[in-house]
Amino acid sequence: MAAMSAVFYREGKIRITNVTFIFWDLFYPLAYMLVFGVAVSRALGAPVSTSAVDYNSFFLAGVLGMASFGIASNTSWSFFLDRDNGIFYEMLTYPLSRAEYLLGKVLFNLLIAVLQAGITIALGTLLLGIRIRLDLLPLLFLGVVGGMAGWFFFYAIFALKIRRNDLFNSVTSVFYFVFLFASSMFYPLEPLPAWFRTAALANPITWQVDLLRYSTIGLGEPRRIAVEAAAFAVFAVVSFTYAVRCLRQQE
Repeated sequence: MAAMSAVFYREGKIRITNVTFIFWDLFYPLAYMLVFGVAVSRALGAPVSTSAVDYNSFFLAGVLGMASFGIASNTSWSFFLDRDNGIFYEMLTYPLSRAEYLLGKVLFNLLIAVLQAGITIALGTLLLGIRIRLDLLPLLFLGVVGGMAGWFFFYAIFALKIRRNDLFNSVTSVFYFVFLFASSMFYPLEPLPAWFRTAALANPITWQVDLLRYSTIGLGEPRRIAVEAAAFAVFAVVSFTYAVRCLRQQE
């Protein structure tokens, strides 16, 4: 625990020195919702698909999922900074396990994810009139924290495997396009072609966003949400296990 606390402290010091980075993580998803969400909501002028919610309420979960995806990407990119200044290989000589290193690195950023989700939900409620299911807030917390951690472990695999910064950025850009748009983040899946629904339902972003959508506005079938939540938990555990293995190979 002491080793994880040390990594947590170091990560926090690094992130606090870059206020712009933290501001971006906290507020860019909210700006996306205010610009894109409001525009689409006005264009549709009706409930989304067969659901009885407006687009702003529907898109809130997508914004939260997008934020966890982005924060995870930024966090994993810090492995390249650690390599450049040499601290990465020095950290590997410290008396801490590889699992503690990964967990300590992600802890501070989980706080950023929770704070970002709180700001987005609060302003979405005040400015856009989104009605939040308060009884499901504990589930929402788990969705935000588990989602961000799962995506960080997933990205960490590539950050540890790839040596070139530009190649890593190219890979993450492809992930951003494929994962976000082939999912339920921006639109309901029911009216879409069967092949697209199949691809989206196999997408971990869909699993996370559906959980967030259910825990924010209560939209979704509980049994299906439980299956998707379990699938994402398996995805996170597998990603963590393989990321630890990749970290051990750096020795």
